[in-house]
Amino acid sequence: MRGLVRELALELRAVVQPLLGEHAGRAHEGAGKGGDITFAIDEVAEKRMEEYLAEHAPRVAFYSEDRGMVSPSGGSAEWVLIVDPIDGTRPALAGLESSCVSVAAAPLAGEPTMGDVQIGCVLEIKSGQEFLAVRGEGVEPAPGLSTNTEIERMFWTYGLRGRPVRDVMEVMAELVDRSSVGGAGFDLGAATFDVTRIVTGQLDAYIEPSPRIVDEVPGMRAEFERVGGGEVLNNSPYDLAAALLCAEEAGVTVSDAWGRSLNDRPLLGSGHEFQLSCVAACTPELHAAICSEIDAGMERLQRARRGDE
Repeated sequence: MRGLVRELALELRAVVQPLLGEHAGRAHEGAGKGGDITFAIDEVAEKRMEEYLAEHAPRVAFYSEDRGMVSPSGGSAEWVLIVDPIDGTRPALAGLESSCVSVAAAPLAGEPTMGDVQIGCVLEIKSGQEFLAVRGEGVEPAPGLSTNTEIERMFWTYGLRGRPVRDVMEVMAELVDRSSVGGAGFDLGAATFDVTRIVTGQLDAYIEPSPRIVDEVPGMRAEFERVGGGEVLNNSPYDLAAALLCAEEAGVTVSDAWGRSLNDRPLLGSGHEFQLSCVAACTPELHAAICSEIDAGMERLQRARRGDE
């Protein structure tokens, strides 16, 4: 299975890399199971994924961003692959570095959760940089985590695609302000790339509070749907399954935006009930400080929405 995960990632990169930056890939081909736009470049990658697995692993099920759950015909599968053939489609369409292939594998028994993921591979499409993790065995290449514990010195990333920016930034405002001089914040366009930058030591944290905002603040689901064209476009398990295993095996502190473990969250699904908030940080101290600021930011947003300030 480890070999299949890696070889599928390599195959998908080989198909997509020549298309990076090509304007023809920007054509809209419909919408995926998660509600996001399926661009032409996405469809090329999804089609090759189906062909490759039919040829090399016909007894393995898979769940992908655009196809949803696909089980082998004529019997039950023992494993399921969780695949995002292009995480960071928009950076890929612009020819930027921050697009990746993401492939994870979990035993298919009952209803698997994020904690059941056993193998994860993140492969950068432009550079070919590869991250491969096996649960309990570490991640390759060897991690080089930052030791930063301070928000004021934090280099970090977040995602705003399909999110109402005023509201999300209200929650993260103090994190932005406190780190904007002594550190830096970025929207790099791909959760897998974001999280693996912590593994390399280039960044200290990845912060995504949006599902908590939808769940806790009255009226926010409608705002997310307004910006998302009728859909709530936050991270689904297929966005994070491989990257979070790589991060955890590297020693990164990972939780949802409440500070809770993500291990019991359902692995196979799209839509708001499956979507994941996330705080990933290089040190436990920085993680705790970020979660505290998110709590304060949620209180600010609640007050602002009520008209208290």
